[in-house]
Amino acid sequence: MQPAGGRDSQLCDSNNQKIHPQPMEETNNQNPEAVESLISKIFTNISSLKSAYIQLQAAHTPYDPDKIQAADKLVIAKLKDLSELKHFYRENNPKPLCVSPQDSRLAAEIQEQQSLLKTYEVMVKKFQSEIRNKDSEITQVQQQISEANQRRTKLEKNLKLRGLSTNESEGSSEESGLLSLELTPDLFKSAVEAASRAIHDFSKPLINMMKAAGWDLDAAADSVEPGLVYAKRAHKKYAFESHICQRMFGGFQEENFSLKVENSMATEESLFHQYLALRDIDPLDAVGQNPDSNFGKFCRSKYLIVVHPKMETSFFGNLDQRKHVMDGGHPRTPFYLAFLKLAKSIWLLHRLAYSFDPAAKVFQVKKGSEYSEVYMKSVLENFLKDENEQKPKVGLMVMPGFWIDGCLIHCQVYLTSI
Repeated sequence: MQPAGGRDSQLCDSNNQKIHPQPMEETNNQNPEAVESLISKIFTNISSLKSAYIQLQAAHTPYDPDKIQAADKLVIAKLKDLSELKHFYRENNPKPLCVSPQDSRLAAEIQEQQSLLKTYEVMVKKFQSEIRNKDSEITQVQQQISEANQRRTKLEKNLKLRGLSTNESEGSSEESGLLSLELTPDLFKSAVEAASRAIHDFSKPLINMMKAAGWDLDAAADSVEPGLVYAKRAHKKYAFESHICQRMFGGFQEENFSLKVENSMATEESLFHQYLALRDIDPLDAVGQNPDSNFGKFCRSKYLIVVHPKMETSFFGNLDQRKHVMDGGHPRTPFYLAFLKLAKSIWLLHRLAYSFDPAAKVFQVKKGSEYSEVYMKSVLENFLKDENEQKPKVGLMVMPGFWIDGCLIHCQVYLTSI
């Protein structure tokens, strides 16, 4: 039996002693200040990474290889910094036995940031791939520039052979674009299109002057192609375009264009030289400088064929302009100037046709021919026919077609179902 005093002393000691529900051990050996500093560094690095990523995006528009490379290095550096922080944290903070809710949130945040880093890594790889593609495109463009310079050098040599020295053409080549021209079927096709537009453009003042002079346009159109039925009255303009075309292209298949020319033994090079020399010159200046040149003779002869004396009398009340042309002159009237533009386009087309070896060939189709998409093109894009009707036929040939270097340029026709 214990003394009363000893039992009281034991009770007193028991009351002063703390009771622990689990064994005493350190559940968290982390320094709060160190953890806080680590988190702050993580957020700072992530902000820097975002800034570097934005710089990388901005360097692509406009595309700047130097800025892209610098931004790419900065992104990689920030990723390395974050990786080092991750390893530092894992080495100095082993996983605790008991994790508090705050530690769980921190771990979740770290995991989220790691996922974000993986996304950035993917984007960086994507941009690096784009950079390699851009470098490849730059190499291809540089190669194309080199090839273009080689063609330019070759063309300059050809121009020298044709009588255009570099010094003579140096002042005007940049403006006229002579050095950029090559004798190709595409160049000839563009000349055909220009001639077709010129015929259309000249027909407008011609028709307007006929109206002003009181002409019966229906009767005039019928005199060009009797008995032709037009889908619309406005389509009768194609009769006048066809009239102009037939007369302007008369003799096109001859190298001298039906002109009496002395020393007509021209070479392909000299004909192309004539094309280049006249291409960017005002036609009035050309005939003014040399009224009796082949081009001047061509303009006079075609004017007298296209514009009938009765037509000219009704337009101007006299034949003074016609007499002036027949005497070897080139009047400076608006009507004759409009005709000169037409004549220039046809003359250039002829010069260009015979610059090829073999020369381009012109072909025409007759009225009543069945329409064929192989070598014809309708001037009416929306021309339709009933399935029960016969194939449409040619009512008018508005523009001839051409064979050039194995290529076919369709003739333009006005079609009729009757």
